[in-house]
Amino acid sequence: MLIKNVKLYTASHPAVIERGWIAFDETIRAFGEGEPPADYADGEVLDGRGGILTPGLIDAHTHLGICEDSLGFEGDDCNEDSEPVMPHLRALDAINPFDRCFADARAAGITAAAIAPGSANPIGGQICVLKTSGIRVDDMIVKEPAAIKFALGENPKSTYHGKNASPVTRMATAALIRETLAKAKRYADDLAEAAADDEIDEPEYDMKNEALLPLLRGEIAAHFHAHRADDIFTAIRIANEFNLRYVLVHCTEGHLIADRLAELGAAAIVGPNLCDRSKPELREQTVDNPGILAKAGVKLALTTDHPVTPLEYLPLCAAMARDRGLDAMEALRAVTIVPAELLGVADRIGSIEVGKDADLALFDGGVNRLTPRVEAVWIGGKKV
Repeated sequence: MLIKNVKLYTASHPAVIERGWIAFDETIRAFGEGEPPADYADGEVLDGRGGILTPGLIDAHTHLGICEDSLGFEGDDCNEDSEPVMPHLRALDAINPFDRCFADARAAGITAAAIAPGSANPIGGQICVLKTSGIRVDDMIVKEPAAIKFALGENPKSTYHGKNASPVTRMATAALIRETLAKAKRYADDLAEAAADDEIDEPEYDMKNEALLPLLRGEIAAHFHAHRADDIFTAIRIANEFNLRYVLVHCTEGHLIADRLAELGAAAIVGPNLCDRSKPELREQTVDNPGILAKAGVKLALTTDHPVTPLEYLPLCAAMARDRGLDAMEALRAVTIVPAELLGVADRIGSIEVGKDADLALFDGGVNRLTPRVEAVWIGGKKV
């Protein structure tokens, strides 16, 4: 497949190719400026008519297919709130790829999404990254697990207050997380001792501890749901205590502490901003947040937190952030390469580079609209 006569926004280098072309099959074979070499014109050729071609968009934090569209309890598999510590749960096991929102995502140019358990539990389970096209989740996986979901603040408090069970305070939420991580570290140490000495028995198999081993080894990150500034700093404190790679999810009050977060080297998945202030910890929510954080030097991606904001509005969320202070190129990167980097999948998706998956979105010029119109989308080189 060859697409020519397009403006390429690569989310890599060079950042923009004004009159570009790209050749691909399942992966990107080549791209460049001007007229494409004759070698690449022997198959299907599409004239982009001056449109904009970008990497497929990525939402770094959603509940796509796990909170199903147009359903109540029957289609809501987001929170297993029967107990507060659930690292062994896999979002993958609850996703319905026939949820119509997958099609809505594709139609908006979104080719991949991180799908997470909800935030009712201090430790909610394992996050996966899926392509948005397919009928069997096993065939849609980009990475699984990609992270472990943690939650601080009002959500765990309110969930277990209603059950007259712990945690009902921020202290207890943090303590449960620490206790679980400490037990998992001891479990890992015991496994290592048994592996080094045949006379030492392995500890009894524990599925919860096993689920946390990739996190403790640094193979995946901890994603901390945190809105309020104090909860954000608690997330960083816990991550540093256990030497975890971490990402702040939502980071609603990040704009109040942006310089400090930059000094600490924090990364954030920011949003949703296209929604109401539905609870007290959202009172400082502002569309200015991404721009303020980025200008301070915080690495950030954007999220709809689907279904809080429907996933198809991710381009609109990026446009809103751009219009309120986020640099235009950084807005594109915040829905392409940065989420790919934070999720550990940048070797496959997130930018236009030779050898990466051919996940691409073609937009028209869109000069008179807030966001351009999607003309075509490819996932793994297949037009979807």
